[in-house]
Amino acid sequence: MSEIEYNPLIAKRFRGFLPVVVDVETGGFDAKTNALLEIAVVTIRMDDDGWLHLGSTHASHVDPFEGAIITPEALEFTGIDPHHPLRLARSEKDALKHVFDPVRNAVKASDCNRAVLVGHNAFFDLGFVNAAVERTNFKRNPFHPFTSFDTATLGGLAYGQTVLARAAKAAGMEWNASEAHSAIYDTEQTAELFCRIVNRWKEIGGMDAIL
Repeated sequence: MSEIEYNPLIAKRFRGFLPVVVDVETGGFDAKTNALLEIAVVTIRMDDDGWLHLGSTHASHVDPFEGAIITPEALEFTGIDPHHPLRLARSEKDALKHVFDPVRNAVKASDCNRAVLVGHNAFFDLGFVNAAVERTNFKRNPFHPFTSFDTATLGGLAYGQTVLARAAKAAGMEWNASEAHSAIYDTEQTAELFCRIVNRWKEIGGMDAIL
């Protein structure tokens, strides 16, 4: 696979931020006490004409941290078996490094100052990322600690839909319910939705003053 080329023009579009889509699968709703089980990121790139596209995808299964709470309801929802022998999970710190390193490289290649997390109900994903960073004392977090872009909000604005599956379908995307709730699938679908919304705004002239 050839290396993704990142256009510095994107830095102008988002005030020096590089949008990076994140999805986490977890053992519950509390970022402080429930386990982080999967994390996936998709970088966003811009072409020479100012249109957004998906960049590269990076993901990791995550070993629950010591003392983490995993609720049966969460496992039933995600279908994850955290003790499966073929899961090939990493520790939280190693998983963060695995997905953060390519994000930092993309930020640098795009001439941006920092990554901004894009998520569907982004406060949830950012909360788990920040909690894992704090637990592991991770020193090189590329993401802004509180700023985020939320595709639930953007989907409500653009399509009148706040549920990811419904917003994706309203945007003309295909949706495979059997693949949903895996971090990679949800992240790539959220990334595609984000690109379509931003590109649609450009298409109708919303960014003429910037690009």
